[in-house]
Amino acid sequence: MKFDTNCLHAGYRPGSGEPRNIPIVQSTTFRYETSEDMGRLFDLEAEGYFYTRLQNPTSDAVAARLCALEGGSAAMLLSSGQAATFFAVFNIASAGDHIVCSSAVYGGTYNLFAVTMRRMGIQFTFVDPDCSEEELNAAFRPETKALFGETIANPALTVLDIEKFARAAHAHGVPLIVDNTFATPALCRPFEWGADIVTHSTSKYLDGHAAALGGAIVDSGRFDWEAHADKFPGLTTPDDSYHGVTYTKKFGPGGAYITKAVVQLMRDFGSTPAPMNAWLLGMGMETLPLRMARHCANGQGVAQWLQKHEKVAWVRYAGLPGDRYYELAQKYLPHGCCGVVSFGVKGGRAAAERFMAGLELASIATHVADAKTCVLHPASATHRQMNDAELAAAGVSPDLVRLSVGLEDLGDLIADLSQALDQV
Repeated sequence: MKFDTNCLHAGYRPGSGEPRNIPIVQSTTFRYETSEDMGRLFDLEAEGYFYTRLQNPTSDAVAARLCALEGGSAAMLLSSGQAATFFAVFNIASAGDHIVCSSAVYGGTYNLFAVTMRRMGIQFTFVDPDCSEEELNAAFRPETKALFGETIANPALTVLDIEKFARAAHAHGVPLIVDNTFATPALCRPFEWGADIVTHSTSKYLDGHAAALGGAIVDSGRFDWEAHADKFPGLTTPDDSYHGVTYTKKFGPGGAYITKAVVQLMRDFGSTPAPMNAWLLGMGMETLPLRMARHCANGQGVAQWLQKHEKVAWVRYAGLPGDRYYELAQKYLPHGCCGVVSFGVKGGRAAAERFMAGLELASIATHVADAKTCVLHPASATHRQMNDAELAAAGVSPDLVRLSVGLEDLGDLIADLSQALDQV
């Protein structure tokens, strides 16, 4: 089925007389006739459900839908995008290991990597996403386990050269993990460009209505873990906590990575999405193509208007001819560059804050990428923990305003921006 049809039908097909929508299985536990039946689940010898902390039918149906949209082999839902980012890396890295990461990433991701996971003994090297291939390759070490980047960086709006990053990752025998939150598979499918694992904060465009926190990981099923078995012993050697199962041997390249993340990490960390939140995500994905087309059209229109305004110092939007990432966007994002626009107001931080205070339709909110327009000053909020050098590396200047353009009428949005700029 084509993409738009999969948004509605993938992952769940009701039988005769069954609910047409994915049912909400609001239960922590599941009944079995015998202990032997349940024991086979604990031994990974049978498929099924015994406790929602690990898996739930509602979540699995929605994960299967997202898997189809990304073109992957397996997927899982989590309680937040942060949990998805953590699981994606921790599933293959542990104390003493190393990760290479684009410096242009979401502030929460940077803090997770640079502070919290470093306390766990995992080291990170941050590289300029626009670096040369030679500079990128130089960042790798023998103990490197993955390369990480964002399709469209939040909030710098850097467009990742996925093929360049994939070549470097594969040359060093590690997977490329791409956070595809801002693009969604409606605009870019990173697996088609060489990425191996995709993550999402599903709280953003996939849900689309700022209704439910959530995250997701999708595996392409194409990375050959066995070919680099010495780098990934957690996948290629026996797991004593499951009677010596070896994930790559039992579940193959298409299932090993996600199975391990579910039965091992979700078992121990419990970052489980509520079934209701998974259901809301599934409903949101049904209108994803329609919403993304409108977000992109509104984002393009607002960016073009801001570019001409006398009180705007600069505009960053990859859909604008002349933008630093315009050519990469034409390659990786031919259907649009999402609805997020970053720009600076003349007069710096103080002017930016006055502008934001004057907005009436747009809300000042830490959220981004949903149906209603919202605005944020990242240096004061999501990236507040960074120093000036770290902000510069992430592409976040003190005057940067992140505008998440919603689904409102474009004329109304421009009128609100105009009256707020008049107050600066």
